[in-house]
Amino acid sequence: MVKPPWLKTRPPAGEKFQALNKALHEYNLNTVCTGSRCPNTGDCWSRGAAAFMIMGDICTRNCRFCAVEKGKPLPLDSSEPQRLAEAVAKLDLRYVALTSVDRDDLQDGGAGYFAECIKAVKSINDGIIVEALIPDFEGNEECLGKIIGAAPDIIGHNVEVVREFQTLARDRRAGYGLSLGVLRKLKEMSFSTYIKSSLMLGLGETEEMVINTLNELRHAGVELLTLGQYLRPSMRHLEVKEYISPQRFAYFKEKAEDVGFLSVVSTPLARSSYMAKIKMV
Repeated sequence: MVKPPWLKTRPPAGEKFQALNKALHEYNLNTVCTGSRCPNTGDCWSRGAAAFMIMGDICTRNCRFCAVEKGKPLPLDSSEPQRLAEAVAKLDLRYVALTSVDRDDLQDGGAGYFAECIKAVKSINDGIIVEALIPDFEGNEECLGKIIGAAPDIIGHNVEVVREFQTLARDRRAGYGLSLGVLRKLKEMSFSTYIKSSLMLGLGETEEMVINTLNELRHAGVELLTLGQYLRPSMRHLEVKEYISPQRFAYFKEKAEDVGFLSVVSTPLARSSYMAKIKMV
């Protein structure tokens, strides 16, 4: 299937891109931008924005839409929180998005380590806004409490696809009900924290499926939402069934706003942390 013109992206360039690229190598940090082959890497890095991916670059889960490497991860590196904080300070970032691979090999799924990374960034300057895009931690409230205790400004967890395509797209250990439960618990445990999720379109979902998902996310306490086009990372991954037009994304943005989301980014190239700073209410 040939990609439509609205999915074309610009190549990376500029001083901010160079500075960010240099810092990532200097401090030996990973980003989800490169790990997931995000189409916005050039745009975001050129603006000095990136989503740091902590706990390594190998995921213990095997979702069929994701380009991040799967397998047995390396042990956690105790120096990473400090290296992350130093990179953030050097780049003078005011908005930091943190995400991670799934670490089902760890007793707490890496929740405590994730919390350490949040605290390390916050220790530089409490005014830095931190967005934490977390795994499901199997719905464990103690693990979710560790994340909340680190005081990120936004906590995100993605349902990824509509309910009907969960088995098709996600690892068997994930699930729509589990993800909704995590989002609901997060809001109940910390009412003042913004809760966020993301949905990919283009796998053959109907309008009714999308609208039902929007309603269920909102009822679970989600306030910030991104909707974006699924793009196939390789021939080994799920194929794209449809390229959704920008006009259709604008339509779903209106529908999402109608059901009460505080902020919605809905464009073909939208990803979980794309233009994240603009979404902050």
